[in-house]
Amino acid sequence: MTAPRHRTPRRRRRLLPRAGVLFVVVALTMFSCLLVVDGLARSQVGVDAVAQDTSPDATDGVPPAITDGGPVIDARGAAPASARMPAKTIALTFDDGPDPTWTPQVLEVLRRHQVPATFFVVGSNAARNPELLREIRAAGSEVGLHTFTHPDLSQASDYRIDRELTETQLVIEGALGESSYLLRPPYSSTADAVTGDALRSFTTAGRDGYVTVLSDTDSRDWERPGVDAIVRNAQPANGSGGVVLLHDAGGDRSQTVAALDRLIPELQAQGYRFTTPEVAVGLPADNRPVAAADHLAGSVAIGLVAVAGVVVDVLTWLLLVVGVLVVLRLVLMLVVAVRHHRQRHRPGFSWGPPVTEPVSVIVPAYNEKENISATVRSLVASEHPVEVIVVDDGSTDGTADIVEALRLPRVRVVRQVNGGKPAALNTGIAHARHELIVMIDGDTVFEPSTVGRLVQPFADPSVGAVAGNAKVASRRGLIARWQHIEYVMGFNVDRRVYDVLRCMPTVPGAIGAFRRRVLLAVGGVSDDTLAEDTDLTMAICRSGWRVVYEESARAWTEAPATLPQLWRQRYRWSYGTMQSMWKHRRAVLESGASGRFGRLGLAHLAVFQVLLPLLAPLVDIFLVYGLLFLDPVTTLVAWSTVQAVQLVAAVIAFRLEREPIGVLWLLPLQQIVYRQLMYAVLIRSMVTAVGGIRLGWQKLRRVGGLEVHLQEPAVFPTPPDAPEAPPSRASTRLVVLSRR
Repeated sequence: MTAPRHRTPRRRRRLLPRAGVLFVVVALTMFSCLLVVDGLARSQVGVDAVAQDTSPDATDGVPPAITDGGPVIDARGAAPASARMPAKTIALTFDDGPDPTWTPQVLEVLRRHQVPATFFVVGSNAARNPELLREIRAAGSEVGLHTFTHPDLSQASDYRIDRELTETQLVIEGALGESSYLLRPPYSSTADAVTGDALRSFTTAGRDGYVTVLSDTDSRDWERPGVDAIVRNAQPANGSGGVVLLHDAGGDRSQTVAALDRLIPELQAQGYRFTTPEVAVGLPADNRPVAAADHLAGSVAIGLVAVAGVVVDVLTWLLLVVGVLVVLRLVLMLVVAVRHHRQRHRPGFSWGPPVTEPVSVIVPAYNEKENISATVRSLVASEHPVEVIVVDDGSTDGTADIVEALRLPRVRVVRQVNGGKPAALNTGIAHARHELIVMIDGDTVFEPSTVGRLVQPFADPSVGAVAGNAKVASRRGLIARWQHIEYVMGFNVDRRVYDVLRCMPTVPGAIGAFRRRVLLAVGGVSDDTLAEDTDLTMAICRSGWRVVYEESARAWTEAPATLPQLWRQRYRWSYGTMQSMWKHRRAVLESGASGRFGRLGLAHLAVFQVLLPLLAPLVDIFLVYGLLFLDPVTTLVAWSTVQAVQLVAAVIAFRLEREPIGVLWLLPLQQIVYRQLMYAVLIRSMVTAVGGIRLGWQKLRRVGGLEVHLQEPAVFPTPPDAPEAPPSRASTRLVVLSRR
């Protein structure tokens, strides 16, 4: 015997198929690693460090051998030593590169004048431009270290110093198959300005075999003072030797290139020779070959940086595209929604002659004992004549008995063996006595005016179905309030837009009205998908009927109260929507109303409900990325701007619904927590859809959040074809207590 489709199996279900779990975990791990690699390669944290303290107190404890010595400091031994450049000897040094624009121009000038230089490279720049390191060596110049992310080493821990140098050395080894022992710390100055903290960093680096090369002739090209000033600043005084500080990256270096082309001939004319710092002071040659294993490890590191850079660049462009599309959609949706609101509220608007004919209301119910009484009593209290058909779909909690015990007029109970919600709805349609049919979930209550307002659009003979305004009833908990925001900002704004564009994809199961002949023409409610309401609405749109949204017809529905319940509900909605889209995919190629629905409704769902939401987590990922590796202030400003735009949109949406906006203080938190759950739901639905897994109905646990108070029993005039009890003039007022 087949198990009831409504019932949830007792065994513990996996959240994802095992293959899906493995794929997601591996993908997330790889992606996180690539982001970390790229973040380190592009990191801006610490680049703009505070200038070093060069006051006399700061230099206390630094031996005279350093402060009175030369720019080459060897701290590899027990006591640090320094060396000066010989007279008439120049070492040209370039910091902050390599740069794909300026480094090749500098190398061209050096080649033309046949002089060497030493390029102190930033590891993150070198990792992205390893070919420039090879060009430097091919031109006869040397490569030294300038750390990986350009921090102030005098303020860094020993661990940070070791990491900065190791990572930069790894890149050099991978690009050249060589190592370097020459180091220039960022933000360093001349030897007489070395502080105690700076000397500590020199000593820490010296323990790893590095020799620190400062400068004693600063061209100040970083100020861009003009070519003449750079040439003048770069010349040592009185024929002494010097280590000249220049830059081949970090901004516009056109003045540096031009000045270099003048400086070299002028110094050569004065009898200067050009060499590298270690050769000038008698140290071993730099850039020595390394073992094949070290070269391979460095090559792998450079490869990872390259792959990470491509991935992040692609994702950045995707994020830009997603951001532009989402903002444009948001603006257009709000404009159209406001237009819809104004059209429906302009003086004289009418669907046609008042619709007064009685309505059949179908309530499919499976184990709805917590809410069924409130639901039925709210329907009986309707100001519009109705018959209520409660289809008990094999309940085991006495749902049908509760309804029968109410002994309300115009209420019928139809019992059937459990067959699922579509079967229950089809049973209700078969038992309905009237042409106009309203479908309502068993956890929903109507206001007295809801049915009458819901069926008024049927005065237009082209209307085949009407979507009502579903609202969250209990808003006491955080999860419920988030859903309330989502209903107002998302679902109801969307329905206004779909109404204007005539491509409504879903009449909600909580509140919808249909012509009986339309339902019969499309074959009733199908059980092909988990979203039977979406499937039915799409079938009606494809058959040429118009589906509209009636904002004044309000229904109050119980929302999931816990995250697991919310997960199950949204998973069913998301997966069922994908099933329905696939089922009706041919509408895209059809003509007439069906083609309009396919090319507008289905296309919108595919792009903005499936594809772009899969990319939307990029916003959150890049928020973390920016906080960790870029400028945190700029990142927070950008994120706050996005939140401000969404807040403005939310205020407009809440005004359209005449809802109080006080709850919107939860919107930023919703973006951080609630939205992540929706991403996970969509990803799981996609994995399930790709895997071709068919799911059964997932029933939510009801908590009975719908309470009504009926001051008097409501009885409506009996339709001519109904042999029920005589009419009564008693009036009824319905109060939805849970709305408070």
